[in-house]
Amino acid sequence: MTLLDQVPPIPDNMPVLIAGPTASGKSELALQIAERHGGVIVNADASQVYACWRVVTARPSPEEEARAPHRLYGHVAHDAPYSAGHWLREVLPLLDGPERPIITGGTGLYFKALTEGMAEIPATPPAIRAEADALPLEVLLDDLDRATAEGLDRNNRARVQRAWEVQRATGRPLADWQADTPPPTLDIARTVPILFDVEKDWLNTRIEARFSRMIELGALDEVAAMRDRYDPTLPSCKAIGAPELVAFFDGEIDLDTARRRATIATRRFAKRQRTWFRARMTGWHHVRPGI
Repeated sequence: MTLLDQVPPIPDNMPVLIAGPTASGKSELALQIAERHGGVIVNADASQVYACWRVVTARPSPEEEARAPHRLYGHVAHDAPYSAGHWLREVLPLLDGPERPIITGGTGLYFKALTEGMAEIPATPPAIRAEADALPLEVLLDDLDRATAEGLDRNNRARVQRAWEVQRATGRPLADWQADTPPPTLDIARTVPILFDVEKDWLNTRIEARFSRMIELGALDEVAAMRDRYDPTLPSCKAIGAPELVAFFDGEIDLDTARRRATIATRRFAKRQRTWFRARMTGWHHVRPGI
């Protein structure tokens, strides 16, 4: 049975949402739906917005982009600020466009902002972000209020740091801001929501093959081109594979070690994604690759 065979009926012009962990095959399903039912594929992956990475973040290839229209891929400079709020504002016009949006990616907060609403939190001043960058994860967690801390993935530094920055900049806990969330932009009941429900071993096999594929497709050249602009504090430069290959270029590790570290980091990231999606995306239609 193909993935397309597992997809529920897709009414005319109804938006399609496709979420799931990294390396699970979301982009290919989005292409198949676009080719059969029509639509524009809209990125919902926080790493794939950056112009500096295509291979490293497994963005759709030029050949794949030629098969259907794509939006919000590789359109943000590596050092430009970008958040779920930026993404939501860019998605809104696409919801009312002439083509069906097929919103595809692995960033759960993007889908949450779209279908559950998002609080308008002020931007973090650079000085406070620099202060947060210098603090250990444990210190950031200890400074958070209980309600905010309980609602976070404590192993996700980016989310913990964001909560700390909000509290430090506004004097108000993130949980309080979230309690004032406005109504959602998109009613989930008026979409076709699809969640990739994958087996761990199946996904890990694909993850292990990903790094080698990245190297074959030119990841080393991509990282070399970014080497003089690389800043480990920037969100763009935290894309899995980038820090490991930079360490390789700096002579700190060999390529096999870079491969091993990137694979482990990707597995851990995928585990967090699976946990998050299963806990929050109840009622979504599941597709199961490999069955």
